[in-house]
Amino acid sequence: MHQALTDLWYGFGVAFELHNLMWSFFGVLVGNLIGVLPGMGALSAISILLPLTYVMHPVPAIMMLAGIFYGSQYGGAIGAILLNLPSHPPHAVTCLDGYPLTKQGKGGTALGITMIASFFAASVGILVMVFFSPLLVEVAFKFGPTEIFSIMLLGLIAGSTMSRGSPLKGIAMTLFGLLCGVVGTDVNTGTIRLSFGLLDLSDGLELVAIAMGLFGVADFLMNVNRMTIIGTGAKLRLRDMRPSAAELKQSFLPLVRGTLVGTLFGAMPGTGPTITTFIAYALERKISKTPERFGTGMLAGVASPEAASHSKTQVDFIPTMSLGIPGDAVMALILGGLLIQGIQPGPQLITEHPDIFWGLIASFWVGNVLLVILNVPLIGIWVKLLQVPYRYLFPSALFFIAVGVFSTQNSLFQIWEALAFGVIGAVFMLLDFSVAPILLGFVLGPMVEENFRRALLLSRGDMMIFVQRPISAWFVGASTLLILIQVFAHARRKFKKRGKPMMPKAA
Repeated sequence: MHQALTDLWYGFGVAFELHNLMWSFFGVLVGNLIGVLPGMGALSAISILLPLTYVMHPVPAIMMLAGIFYGSQYGGAIGAILLNLPSHPPHAVTCLDGYPLTKQGKGGTALGITMIASFFAASVGILVMVFFSPLLVEVAFKFGPTEIFSIMLLGLIAGSTMSRGSPLKGIAMTLFGLLCGVVGTDVNTGTIRLSFGLLDLSDGLELVAIAMGLFGVADFLMNVNRMTIIGTGAKLRLRDMRPSAAELKQSFLPLVRGTLVGTLFGAMPGTGPTITTFIAYALERKISKTPERFGTGMLAGVASPEAASHSKTQVDFIPTMSLGIPGDAVMALILGGLLIQGIQPGPQLITEHPDIFWGLIASFWVGNVLLVILNVPLIGIWVKLLQVPYRYLFPSALFFIAVGVFSTQNSLFQIWEALAFGVIGAVFMLLDFSVAPILLGFVLGPMVEENFRRALLLSRGDMMIFVQRPISAWFVGASTLLILIQVFAHARRKFKKRGKPMMPKAA
């Protein structure tokens, strides 16, 4: 522990060097602003600024890229809460309760809770990086295709039943998402599937286009005739972003649980932040005494996934830098930034480049403090977005959606894709289906299929491998338990409905 503290102190010395501090601030500022814009996430910002790192020293270059990453995490939450527009797919689940809070005039409170959750979770993630990196790397090595498939299965089942209404509808939406996920070229055989002869679908559907369509365009179509202000009667004073003691108490345990979920998944290579936020939300809904209120404006539905997202973001750097295995596309870009500088990620990185490893860890804390300082004056501006009427706000949002979706692959086809999923999402909403499980199924679909097939190849087609390996067996058991709980809850609801008409007669 003493050595870790000494190394961290050295890292703060590196992070507080003037040019490093300047690039960290630049990173979090750009990340925050880009995160607020609908359709423009960390992936777009890092892609645009990656060439800049060619002429930079490795330490400030990596600090800047990391600052964009976690700065956009908070910025993305702003768009999700105020406008129901997740600029980064992990924030799609924040829309479920964040936007209803805005419509109730509590947008400032939701943003305040998000700020607290982000700083707390990021701090825990940093401490985990400092003290538990060797242990988490050892745990990560134990996760092969079998274990990854089993945990993805648990995530799918938990996410399918997290939506309001019938669990069967949630499962149907997840299956639709899984079907969307297999569109494109098969990784193992090279066969093009479900493309309907369209060459643009050979690489599959675009995640950003689906997220923007289901949550941004669909919401616009549902409210196209609405001409009033988003939060009629919403308080717009700066002090309204400060949650009350009761609201803090209500959010504290969800915040802690979300942080733990994010930390656990951050150590597992190959698991992106989207699954983390969905599972954190599903966990809160499962253990809540009032699960039916989720989706109507629960602070727990904002605090837990946002905490999971931020702790995951910090801990994600462990497998990326220690093993060279990125957790998602953004981490892959940051990994590319290291390789551009001629630095090979791996266990030797800590000893060969301590200025990069410990300087980066210290810069996380510095950057998160800068984010809090930056957003205290800016939060009033974000909340004032509540005053903009729909007739001005949503056409502007649609423009940014189009720009953001186009920028992912410079393809007009992606814009049509977002529009198509906007129409699909609006139809499903009219039929009282939750669209969130579609995104979960789409994200996990390819990973579930790939790891399932790999596991069967390793076991020569023996399905028993999923219960013979201890970690996998535990997750399969948890999945089975979740299904049984749903069946029991459904049977109990039916029993209560049958019993209700009998009560007046008995009286």
